[in-house]
Amino acid sequence: MITHAVIFAPIGQVSRSDQIVQRLSNAIITGLLEPKEQLPNETDLAKMMGVSHITIREALNTLRANNLIHTVRGRNGGSFVCENIDGKNSPLHPFKAISTDYLSDLGEMHCAIISHSARLASRRMTGADIAKFREFVEVLRQAKSPELMTQADMRCLLAIAASSHSARLANQELQVQAEWASLVAILYRTDSIHAEIIALYSALADALAAHNEAESVQLATRIIDTFTYYLIEKKLKYNSN
Repeated sequence: MITHAVIFAPIGQVSRSDQIVQRLSNAIITGLLEPKEQLPNETDLAKMMGVSHITIREALNTLRANNLIHTVRGRNGGSFVCENIDGKNSPLHPFKAISTDYLSDLGEMHCAIISHSARLASRRMTGADIAKFREFVEVLRQAKSPELMTQADMRCLLAIAASSHSARLANQELQVQAEWASLVAILYRTDSIHAEIIALYSALADALAAHNEAESVQLATRIIDTFTYYLIEKKLKYNSN
């Protein structure tokens, strides 16, 4: 699944175990990694995330200490996501560790990637590309859970970046989604946000099909700006509770 590719994407050379803890805990608390779901083994995680076995082991130990995962020994063993996690009150909740300034900065960075991707995509997308993008939007429309909505949304955004035909933009989008996906999963617990985003994606599909560059950029910007606005609003409400 696309969200798993994002969750387990390479961390980078200068990262530490606490960054892995934050990414995986975000995915667990927001439901992108589901209760009882088994994580990849330590060897695979180290390869996928581009870090050492020792770093992975430290991160998993922290997740266990915070009762987010548990380990089963034996032939069918491994590390599994715990059940009945009180995500809102967890000290590792995504909103606990980030500020409104951070969310604003992340939104601006994401907007720059997606708006420029839409600019290039409006010039370069073929009929087959448009049809595939509309399929992704329809999957988002039909999604019934925050997890499925998030997966579909990430696929839509990656499709826009990929349609720019810029490998750098697509790679940057994948990296941003490592932070973005778990936050969006929180928003998709609100039905009205789901409906609002679908309307924007549908309009963007029409603009891309018409090769309308200005409108494509405007709508792509509105999608990310809308998410950013609601994320900041949620963060402020979280702080007041």
